[in-house]
Amino acid sequence: MARRWRVFSDGVMGVLSLERNGGFIQVARALGGGQLNAARFSGLQLTVCGVPGSYFVHLRSADTRSPCQYYAAPRPVTATWQTVSLPWRAFIPASPKAPLDLSTLQRSGIVAGQAAFDADIAIGRLELVP
Repeated sequence: MARRWRVFSDGVMGVLSLERNGGFIQVARALGGGQLNAARFSGLQLTVCGVPGSYFVHLRSADTRSPCQYYAAPRPVTATWQTVSLPWRAFIPASPKAPLDLSTLQRSGIVAGQAAFDADIAIGRLELVP
């Protein structure tokens, strides 16, 4: 079965708000059938384009059980296709205290948030970097 992207947001009654550190929309997908050991890789590589704005790549592992727990790396987006590598050290924990456990990756996501703009992004490729 193909892995599908799912949409998540913090919209309340259909409204996204930047109040109280909110305001995001995310597309995410499971990795490796639910858990992926990426310890032998150096990071992620993405090919993306879209409306410039405040975007992030999020990773979730077995250590991130709450919705507010994730590891994030900023990802600038331009109107032209770009391929960029994100080393694992670029992913900063948002809530978990533990460092990113690369042996238990479960989900990746692209998040638009922390600023008001009309988010629109296309993902051409997302892959692990040897």
